Amino acid sequence: MTQRLNITNGDSAAGTLSEAGVEGKIIPWRDVLHEGPVDSSLSLEALSKERARFISEQGWDDFAHVSGNFAERDRVIRHLDYFDEVVLWFEDDLYDQLQLIQLLDFFGRGAARGKTLSVIVVDGYIPPLSVTQLKKLDETRPRVTPEQLELATRAWKAFGSGDPTSISKLLDESTSALPYLAPALRRHLEEFPSAVNGLSRSEHEALTAINAGHSTPVAAFLEVATKQESIFLGDIVFYSYLERLSGKKDALVTWKGGTPVIAPTSETAREFVEGELVLTPLGREVLAGNKDWQGIHNRTRWLGGVEINPGEGGWRWDPVKRLVRRGIAAGQAKPTTRTQDKSPAREKG
Repeated sequence: MTQRLNITNGDSAAGTLSEAGVEGKIIPWRDVLHEGPVDSSLSLEALSKERARFISEQGWDDFAHVSGNFAERDRVIRHLDYFDEVVLWFEDDLYDQLQLIQLLDFFGRGAARGKTLSVIVVDGYIPPLSVTQLKKLDETRPRVTPEQLELATRAWKAFGSGDPTSISKLLDESTSALPYLAPALRRHLEEFPSAVNGLSRSEHEALTAINAGHSTPVAAFLEVATKQESIFLGDIVFYSYLERLSGKKDALVTWKGGTPVIAPTSETAREFVEGELVLTPLGREVLAGNKDWQGIHNRTRWLGGVEINPGEGGWRWDPVKRLVRRGIAAGQAKPTTRTQDKSPAREKG
């Protein structure tokens, strides 16, 4: 009997596949690759250790727990002797597409030699699908093509590069082999500081939501999530954005009483998600494009292989030309109108 290994984005999708009776072992990949450092030149195991350190430093999981989970999943895909086929189950959003290109790059280097490698990419989300829908996808699963492996390798290298223009160059070429990759990578580039005000798209939308009256963290998260063409952002990560925009000095958002926002590190406390947020005068100035957030705060951030340092001379997203450029001054571009999506929000991973 053929033995299969199924890999999917996180525990929710893995549970759905298990409940639907999908054949074989099912493992979740879990990593929020769109947050924190990703050096794509590292080995699988070395990158997993780096990612585990980052996740634990954010307070999103215990280091021993997350590093143990990563080590186990890496062990499984490194030693495929027991399996005849590997099936990748992923979705169309940024969270999933980054995991997909990481895995395709890994398997394309020979780890799956002699095995059948298949891929199923859902336009939407796996958990809401019925058993019938999942079985149909399973029965018609396509084999991974050489073109998909080659594109994934180039995309993974570009994502983990210190030069984000390598992503723009990739997007100027055909990415039809992985049809959801280009929108996902463009969404990634929108997280670079804007040339309008130094805010990432998510930060800008968070402040806009709070300013419009969605004043609790959960209400602001749901408002921002519905602005995404394809939802990739989980609530815990979003709350870390609020903390990054807050602080004792030069805060853009605080609690109504003026105290800094500190994101929860484990279970989301009711008093946090239902607390009332307000924009500070500086927050309103930055949101209006009158001041540059990158010239004010002192917090660094990693996006893939790029470290975003405070200051006015780093990489900026130009929303007019829709590309990343170095050194563009804030205020030289105007924001574009966002397309809304009616998909429900959910925590990934």
